[in-house]
Amino acid sequence: MKGEVVYLYAFDVANEIITAKVHQILASKPFPFQIRVDHTLPKDVPLYKPLAIEATPLSAKLGGRQVRPLIRVYEVGVVSIALRVAFEAQSLEELLPFHKSVLESGQSLDEVAREICAAACLSLKDVMVQHGSAKDPEAYTVFCLTEVGSPGPLVDWLASHRRSVAELLTESQPGLLSEMQVNEVLRIQQSYSTNDVVVIDWDAALVVDLTGYVDDVLYVLEIANLQLEEYRVMDQRLDNYLNRAYEDVKRPRFGLFGAYTAALSTLRVFSVDAAKLNDEVTNITKFLGDWYLARVYLGARERFHLNQWRNSVADRLEQLDKLYTVVYTDVTNKRMVWLEVLIVILFAIDLIGLFFWKK
Repeated sequence: MKGEVVYLYAFDVANEIITAKVHQILASKPFPFQIRVDHTLPKDVPLYKPLAIEATPLSAKLGGRQVRPLIRVYEVGVVSIALRVAFEAQSLEELLPFHKSVLESGQSLDEVAREICAAACLSLKDVMVQHGSAKDPEAYTVFCLTEVGSPGPLVDWLASHRRSVAELLTESQPGLLSEMQVNEVLRIQQSYSTNDVVVIDWDAALVVDLTGYVDDVLYVLEIANLQLEEYRVMDQRLDNYLNRAYEDVKRPRFGLFGAYTAALSTLRVFSVDAAKLNDEVTNITKFLGDWYLARVYLGARERFHLNQWRNSVADRLEQLDKLYTVVYTDVTNKRMVWLEVLIVILFAIDLIGLFFWKK
């Protein structure tokens, strides 16, 4: 049994990265990443191509194995780090320790990914719009097999190893999972030919392809993981901003062009930025002209609950729009009141002037 473990990390680092102006990442010239298309698909469908580089392998090893970092930069303000570790094993049970991703130096892969992302952001600082925080990435583990040591269709192999696969993806000890949980873990799976199969769970996935090419499915899982990170960050930002905005609106305001005007301007800008980012993240999957990869993505979308996250963001954007309307209406009403008061004052002054002029 041969393959590699791929640790995916999606970092939200900015509202936008102008990839057209990126010339170097970590002193390396980036290239547009493109998957190899082997399946039937419409030839006129454009594929989304993020910028990518393959960084120098880490000096510290993971269980005596070399770790290869790959970096991809997306226009939606995300830097994705993939740490790939090759392995050979006799059984799926031997892969369980790979969930404990600690290097021989004692440093965790999470820390390594953060350091690589921070270094990449230094290279990208001039092309990043509204820098964000990259402290809490969305992590996902993919076990890729290119040899399983078993003849026959892979769906038969999966059927005979279903419990071991479920235990691997859920990081469970042998014999612990119930049959119901095993069925749930294996519920979302896809296969294009007798030589490949994909099983997608919440924290990890199993990708088996006897042709040796798994980068296309990995790319789809990376996109879904990226979207989860973006929706999670947007949802949190909208929650925090709405809480502050509600408190700000509750405060008494006076004057014709006071703090309400500033709040209104901030609400408008934030609403536009959030709506734009939501649209870009949603539409990033337009590259999926390959029907098989589209089905893999739909499976990942269901497992990651992306629709629920997107709906949550949409609901908060709607609340933000309503708050903007309320503030705008309140500002307009206050201005009308002040204008009416000014008109009355001017009318009174005019009457007083006419009275004294006649005198």
